[in-house]
Amino acid sequence: MLLYSIPPFLTLLCYIALGLLTLHKGLKTLANKLLFLICLMGTFLYVDILIIFNVGARSVALASSRLDHCCVVFTIPLFIHFFRVYLKISAHKWVLWLAYAYACSLMPFAFTVFLIEEMQQHTFGYFGRGGPFYPLIGAGAAFALLYCLFQIGKAVFREKNSVEKNRLKYLCAGFGTMGILNGLNVLPILGYPVYPPGTFSFIPLAVFAVGLFRYDLLDMGVILKKSLLYSMLTALLICIYSLVVTLANISLSHYGLGGTLSYNLTFFLVVATIFGPVKRCIQQYLDRMFYRKKYNYQKTIKNLSQTISATMNVNRIARHLSDATVNQVMLTGCHLFLENDSGPDFHAVSTGLSMALSPPETILAHSSPLIGYMKKHKKAVIKTKLMERLKDTTVVNVLMDMETISAEIVLPLVFKGRLNGFISFGQKKSGELFSLEDIDLLATLTSQTSLAVENAKSYRQLGDLNKTLELRVDERTKALQLALFEKEKTQEQLVRSESLASIGLLVAGTAHELNNPLTSAISLLQSTIEDLDKPDVSISTGTQIMADLLFAGRELTRAKTIIASLLGLSRQTRTYNEKVDLNAVIGDAVRVLKNQFNPACPQIITRFDASLPRIPGNYASLGQVAVNVIKNAIQAAAPVEGRIILSTDYEPHHRHVVFSCLDTGPGIAPAVRKDMFKPFFTTKEVGDGTGLGLYISHEIIHKHNGHVNIESDPEKGTLFQVKLPVNPHKAISPVHTHAADLGP
Repeated sequence: MLLYSIPPFLTLLCYIALGLLTLHKGLKTLANKLLFLICLMGTFLYVDILIIFNVGARSVALASSRLDHCCVVFTIPLFIHFFRVYLKISAHKWVLWLAYAYACSLMPFAFTVFLIEEMQQHTFGYFGRGGPFYPLIGAGAAFALLYCLFQIGKAVFREKNSVEKNRLKYLCAGFGTMGILNGLNVLPILGYPVYPPGTFSFIPLAVFAVGLFRYDLLDMGVILKKSLLYSMLTALLICIYSLVVTLANISLSHYGLGGTLSYNLTFFLVVATIFGPVKRCIQQYLDRMFYRKKYNYQKTIKNLSQTISATMNVNRIARHLSDATVNQVMLTGCHLFLENDSGPDFHAVSTGLSMALSPPETILAHSSPLIGYMKKHKKAVIKTKLMERLKDTTVVNVLMDMETISAEIVLPLVFKGRLNGFISFGQKKSGELFSLEDIDLLATLTSQTSLAVENAKSYRQLGDLNKTLELRVDERTKALQLALFEKEKTQEQLVRSESLASIGLLVAGTAHELNNPLTSAISLLQSTIEDLDKPDVSISTGTQIMADLLFAGRELTRAKTIIASLLGLSRQTRTYNEKVDLNAVIGDAVRVLKNQFNPACPQIITRFDASLPRIPGNYASLGQVAVNVIKNAIQAAAPVEGRIILSTDYEPHHRHVVFSCLDTGPGIAPAVRKDMFKPFFTTKEVGDGTGLGLYISHEIIHKHNGHVNIESDPEKGTLFQVKLPVNPHKAISPVHTHAADLGP
C-alpha cells in the first residue's frame, strides 16, 4: 500500500505547504483567505484518502470518508468564490449565493447512504462508493470547473498586461487541471477499479506554486529565492531517495536481502556516488530555467554602465538606457525623467526604442503623488508592493501616476540627498515579475545613471559657462577695443588741444618779436621812399638810404627766420619715417621760446654735435618734445641768474642720439617725479598749465622707440635726457593720434 500512498501524500504536502505559506504571508485579502480555505479542504480530503488507503477496518474508512465529504462539498462554492474575487467579477452575485446554498443543501446527506453508500476494496485500498445523491456533487463540481475556466478564458482574452495574462494562465493550468483531476475521482466512486486521478493533484499544484513564486499570483510578495529553491530541491531528492530505498527494500525482502548490512552499505555507496552529481545537474537546470537571463543582465548592465559613464549628453544616456533595457533586459519600455531647468516639473527625456512602446511624453509636477512619495522615501517604488496597500489613498494615487507612465518599477535618481529625476521601468516582455536580483541590478544601473546624468549636467554647465565666458570675453574685448578707440580719439583731441594751446602761446610770444623788426623795416622803407621822391638827392642822403635798406633787410630776415622756425614746429605730417636733424629741431624750439620769454629768459647755452646723424621720426612731434622740455626748464630756472644747457650727442655703442637739457632750477621732488608723466598732472597754479605737456612728450618719445631719463638734485638742478634710436628695431608706422602735430 505504501506505493499507492505516495501521490496523495505528495498532494497533501503541497496543500499543507501552500496553506502554511498563505497563512505566513498573512490573510490580508479575501482571495488569500479563500485560498487558505481551499488548501484546508484539500488537506482534509487527502488526509482522508491516506486513511482509507491504509486503514484495515471498513467502518473506519467509511466514517472518515463521510466526515471528509462534509467539507468537500464546500469546495464547489469556494472555487467559484475564489475566482470571482481574483478576477474582480461583481456581476451575477446570485451564482455565488446559489453555489453556497447548493453546498449547504448537500452537507446534511454526507453522513447518509445518499452520498457515500459504502466502501469498496481496491488494490490501492478502500475507496467510497457513491450513493444516489453523489452525481449532484459531480454535477456541481463540473459546473464550478466550467464556470471558472470560462471566466479565466474571458479574462485572458481581455487582458493586455502580459504579467496579468501569465498569472491567469498559471492559475488556469494549476487550479483548472487540479479541478479536472479531482473531478475524475468520480470513476472509482462509481465502481470502476481506477486509481483516483485526483491523487496526482500535486502536479498542477506544483505548476501553481511555480506561478505563485514567479508571478506572485496572489500579491503576497512572494519572490522565488535561490536558497529556497535549492532547499526544496534537496527535500525532494531526499524524498525520492527514501522512496527508492523503501521500494527496493520491499522488492528485495522476498529474497531475504532487505535490511541487511550489505544492502544498506550498497545503497549508501550508490547514493553517495549519484546523489551529488544528480543534485548539481538539477541545480544547473533550475538555474537555466529561473535565472537564465540574470548573467546576461549583469553583463548588459556592466557594458551599459561603462557606456553611459563615458557619455556627456543626457539625451544619449537616455537612448542607451532605453535600447539596452528594451533589447537586452527585455522590458517593454524605460523612460528617464529629469527635473526641468525652467519649470517645477519632471519631463521624460528622449528614450530611443521605448518611444514606440510607451505613451507619449508625460510631465509630472513636483506636487504629484509619485514625486512626493519618492521625495519622502527615496527608494524604489514597486507596483506589486504597493498593490498590498490599496486601502491607503496616497498609495492609490501613486499607482495612478505609475499607470500614467506605464511603470512597473520606478527608481529615483537621488544626488546629494536631492531628487533630480527618476527612471520608470515597464513590465518584462515575458510577463514575469521582477525578482530581487532584477531589482538589485536595475538599482545598480540607476545609481550609475544618476552619476552619469550629473556628469553630463556638469559638462553641459561647463560648456554653457565656457560659451558665456567666450561671449563675455568677446563683449569685453569689443568694449575694450571701443574704449581704446575712444581713448585714442580722446588722446588725439587732447594732443590737438595741447598743440593748439602751445601754438597759441608760441604765436603770442613771437608776435611782439615779429612786430619790432617789421615795424622798423616798414619805417625805414617809408622814409627811404620819401627821400627818393625828392628831386635833389645828395650823396650823403644816398649813403643813409643804403644803410637803412640794409638794416631793413636784416630785420626782415630775422622775422623770416622766426616764422620758419614756427612753421617747422607747427607743420602737420603723418609720417614717422622722415629723416630728422635733431639739432635743427632744438634750434627752432630755442628760437621760438626765446622770442616768447624775452626779456625774462634765462641764459641758454647750446652744445650741439655737428656730426649728429639724422634719425627716422616726425619733425614736428620731436619739436613739440623739445619745446615742452625747454619751456619747463625756462620756467624752473631763475630769469636772470639761471642757466640752461642744451646739448646733443651720439652713442655709437647703442646707436642712440641723445638730447640733454640741464637747468639750474630747484629740482623735482621725488613725490612729484613718479607722477610727472601722468596725464593732467601739474604742479602749476590753475590756469597756468593743463598737465599734458610731459605726458604727450612721453607718448611721442615712446612712438619713436626712445626713452627718457631724469636726474634731479636740489643743488644742481634737473637733467632731462631723451634717447632716440638711429635704426629702430621695429618699424615705425603712422599713428592715429598725431601726437606730433603742433598746428590745427
